[in-house]
Amino acid sequence: MALRYDAGEVITAMATPMDSKREIDYNKAEQLAGYLAENGSDALLVAGTTGEGPTLTHEEELELLSSVRRAVAGKAKVIMNAGSNCTATACRTAKLAEKEDVDALLSVAPYYNKPSQEGLIAHFSAIAESTSLPVILYNIPSRTGVQILPKTIAALAQKYENIVAVKQSFPDMDAVTEIKLQAPEDFSVYSGDDSLTLPMLSLGARGVISVTSHLLGKELKSMIRNYKSGQFIAAMNMHKKLYPVMKQMFMAPNPVPVKAALAHKGLCEEFVRRPLVELDDAQKEELFAVLDGFEID
Repeated sequence: MALRYDAGEVITAMATPMDSKREIDYNKAEQLAGYLAENGSDALLVAGTTGEGPTLTHEEELELLSSVRRAVAGKAKVIMNAGSNCTATACRTAKLAEKEDVDALLSVAPYYNKPSQEGLIAHFSAIAESTSLPVILYNIPSRTGVQILPKTIAALAQKYENIVAVKQSFPDMDAVTEIKLQAPEDFSVYSGDDSLTLPMLSLGARGVISVTSHLLGKELKSMIRNYKSGQFIAAMNMHKKLYPVMKQMFMAPNPVPVKAALAHKGLCEEFVRRPLVELDDAQKEELFAVLDGFEID
């Protein structure tokens, strides 16, 4: 079955490298993007939550986008964060991203102002009508305070051809089933939680928008491919191996742990922008013990 839009199976929500002054290191961003494209990532999400999008200026977002696109041209797709709790701002960002020739957009449910389901439909309708780019909805009630219900997702997908997928960061497997039952067949579901990827695959998910893929992208893709080819035991065994790393990626607010892990591997510095703070020594010891103990038979 053809999909409305295929961003691949492993989309990495890319961290934004920063220096000790907490300014973006664009050279490191290019290096990291190239590394991810060569190690399992089909697409990169720029300036999302993991990329510390809420603390970036629009000018920084556009320069970062340019750096990433240059680094992965022809190797991976690039998806731009176009989420806001202001509908007009989200639409402006979507239009800017389209001018920058990105492959798709990710747009989160409006946070803090807690719109009704009718408000969510109005918000995402405006975004879909403001651009011809594919739009991936982002459902993460723990951060936004509002859940995009399956019937709302389905209604939007039925009305707009360019609303192509949802990132489901909500540990409710019944909701995934309802989306698959109600939305058009060519609409994709992506797990937004690494550790829920395998369960969601069993319900028809396309893949994952991942943090762990910064470190173990090839292994994550292997798990997905094994599941889809009917090698269920192999997929389950890889899930069990990956699980401790997946959980450690959220031992502190994202992206603090993954930046520490990337620094441990020499891929970028650990620095994050306030109000986030870096891991302390005890936390690093715990994290690195899990990372260094990861082995593939």
